[in-house]
Amino acid sequence: MTKWTVDASHTNISFSVKHMMVSKVRGNFGGFEGTIDGNIEDLTGAAIDFKIDASSINTNSVDRDNHLRSADFFDTETYPAITFTATDIVKKGGNKYDLNGDITIKDVTKKITFEAEFEGIGKNPWGVEVAAFEAETKISRKEFGLTWNQLLETGGALVGDDIKITLELQFNPAQ
Repeated sequence: MTKWTVDASHTNISFSVKHMMVSKVRGNFGGFEGTIDGNIEDLTGAAIDFKIDASSINTNSVDRDNHLRSADFFDTETYPAITFTATDIVKKGGNKYDLNGDITIKDVTKKITFEAEFEGIGKNPWGVEVAAFEAETKISRKEFGLTWNQLLETGGALVGDDIKITLELQFNPAQ
C-alpha cells in the first residue's frame, strides 16, 4: 500500500446550485486535505479520506460567502469541517469507479456515491509522479439541514435543492 496526499495547488473542489430557478451559482472550497492509501491505479480496496474547511467557501461574493458560513447554511463556527470517507469502491470498467462513502455536512452523515475516473499518472518537472482523478456527485442540500431559502414573487425558490459537486484532484506520494 502506498499513501498519496492531495496536492491543493492542483486540485479544485467546486459546486453549483440553481439560482432563481434559471441560472447557476458556482463556488469552490479553497481549504482541504485528503489522502488515498492504496494502489493509485486500482482504487478497489483503497482507503480514501477528505476533510474540507467549510469556512473556505468562495462564490465570488463576500456577502453571499458570509451568509453561507452563517447558521442559515454551514454554521462554520459550530461545524468547521465537511468530511468524506470512502466505504466501498467499485470498479466500473476501464478507469471508472463508484466511490461509495459517508459525507458529513454540519451534524448530518449520509451515504453518497461519487462517479470517479482515474485520469492517469505523470511526472512533474521535479521528477515526482503525480496522479489525477475527476469525480462528480449530486446531493440534496435540504438532507443536510441547509434549508434556508426565499420564495420569489414569480414563484419558485431563490436557491435550488440539488447541489452538483465536482472534484478535479491531483495526488502526490506522501512524504
